[in-house]
Amino acid sequence: MVKNRVLLTLWVLLACALCFLPLLTQAANRLVSGTGIPLWQLSYGAQAAVLLPAAALLAPVFTGQNRATYRWSYALSVLALCGLWGVIAWQSLLLAGAEESLTRVSLGGGAWLATALCLLAGGDAVQRLTARADLRIAFGVLLFLPGIVLLSSGALRGLSLLKEYANREDVFTLALFQHLGLLLGTLLISAALGLPLGVAAARHRRWRGMLFPLLNVIQTIPSIALFGLLIAPLAGLSRLWPWLGISGIGTTPALIALVLYALLPLVRSVVAGLEQVPGAVVDAARGVGMTRRQILLRVELPLALPVVLSGMRIVAVQTVGMAVVAALIGAGGFGAIVFQGLLSSALDLVLLGVIPVIALAVVVDTLFKFWASQWETERR
Repeated sequence: MVKNRVLLTLWVLLACALCFLPLLTQAANRLVSGTGIPLWQLSYGAQAAVLLPAAALLAPVFTGQNRATYRWSYALSVLALCGLWGVIAWQSLLLAGAEESLTRVSLGGGAWLATALCLLAGGDAVQRLTARADLRIAFGVLLFLPGIVLLSSGALRGLSLLKEYANREDVFTLALFQHLGLLLGTLLISAALGLPLGVAAARHRRWRGMLFPLLNVIQTIPSIALFGLLIAPLAGLSRLWPWLGISGIGTTPALIALVLYALLPLVRSVVAGLEQVPGAVVDAARGVGMTRRQILLRVELPLALPVVLSGMRIVAVQTVGMAVVAALIGAGGFGAIVFQGLLSSALDLVLLGVIPVIALAVVVDTLFKFWASQWETERR
């Protein structure tokens, strides 16, 4: 009898991905479409390394749902990832040939989908196994360990994606720092502006009535349009006052636009956090002689911090994604790699820019979620 319908659904999809989708694609060079290579065309050893752990993952579907079963489910998910990516590394080196060869080997749809499904199966086991945020993060990191080990050891160097990285390592490193700079700059500036605006909106309904409609309108403006609208006024300012060091393109308009987009979720989270502070707590603080400033800094903001961190989490993830578009106005970051790949019709170059953005968004989301849960735990 089926005990875990979620895992059963994931397993069925995993079986379909491995049986019907290509695991790898091989192309003569980086610009032509590749030929799909399904799992059944590989050697028997490669098939066994992938299929045996995947088949074993079906066992926890029909066993009693307890902590031991969840541990086995998690371990089998990790084992399936090890087998899958071990075969990918092995076969990509065989198919790519010599290092000077123009042949490109890329991940097929089966590899991407199977990896995602194994991660979801492991994540489902972790969610059932523990409610502690720190343990969930630790187990989540271990799910990525097989890929990290293979990547750091150079075993995946046969993949076209890694060849693109080797050819543009300096560009990639610069893009990483530019993207992080846009993210940190946006978070700092939006926090400096959003916190006082949120407090003012929570204290005065008149402020709220004027502020939120304005921020809502800003959110409706497409990012490319907002970047374009900022070019002319900033270029005019640079001509009037060159000593400001700003220009109509580059980091300045990108930061301004990203901060404007960040204000709405941040201000709303500050207002929501302050409104959920119990009135009795505020009255008690006032009763012991605290001033309004002391009540805000020592009572209200600490109690509202988990909600504010949730707003910052939204801002951070949003900024990581929107910073890609900022490359169109010369702000750099991973968006520059993405658009370069699009212009040259090189899919692997596009992925070289997209995958770090996804990874950075996941890391940022996890960190803010962890900080919010830790603060909530300490407060209790």
